[in-house]
Amino acid sequence: MNNHIKAILWKQLKDTIKNKTILIQFIMFPLMTIVMENAINMEDMPAHFFVNLFGIMYVGMAPLTSIAAIISEEKEKNTLRVLQMCDVKAIEYLIGNAIYIILICMIGSLIIGLAGGYTGINLFWFMLLMFVGHICSFLLGATIGLASKNQMTATSINVPVMIVLSFLPMISMFNETIKKFSKILFSEQLYLLVNNLEQIKITLETGVIMTCNIVLIILIFLVIYKKNRISC
Repeated sequence: MNNHIKAILWKQLKDTIKNKTILIQFIMFPLMTIVMENAINMEDMPAHFFVNLFGIMYVGMAPLTSIAAIISEEKEKNTLRVLQMCDVKAIEYLIGNAIYIILICMIGSLIIGLAGGYTGINLFWFMLLMFVGHICSFLLGATIGLASKNQMTATSINVPVMIVLSFLPMISMFNETIKKFSKILFSEQLYLLVNNLEQIKITLETGVIMTCNIVLIILIFLVIYKKNRISC
């Protein structure tokens, strides 16, 4: 890891302490999982219900909103010019933010998994699925941040995307019509997988949908990145 990426990591860690909005994104769902897992116990409730639900909501919210807010804010305030003066490349800036956000989100995911009692191979699969989800969510958020002129624009795009990714898997449990649509989303496929960690099986349909999601997200990111390069 070069010095520029380390500098980005250190900068964002310090900014997180000051930025309560981003900080809340990182700690809200792990904390909610601990509380709900210990406070609610119903006879007909599926095993690991809150862990799996909040885990997927965490994937759909935390990385996406965090990186979009970071990029749009620094574009709006022109703080990227400082990095430019230090010869920081745009790709180094994105890699530094990716390591920072995904690392923190994985720590949060570990807390969520442990709060639900996952251990051994089940915890490994849970963390692997969360990792894939965090990467997809990060790239979507970075795309939104790059395409937005300011924080207000980023937020207006963020909210509907976040709602779709985070809440459709939950709503699809009660509505077959929504389920037919939501199954094309990576968050829905991850939700189905984390609900079957004991006998996890990646079907051809799941593999195709996840691959298409990842490829599409990367392509959209690359297109937006070329059109809206970060000036650093």
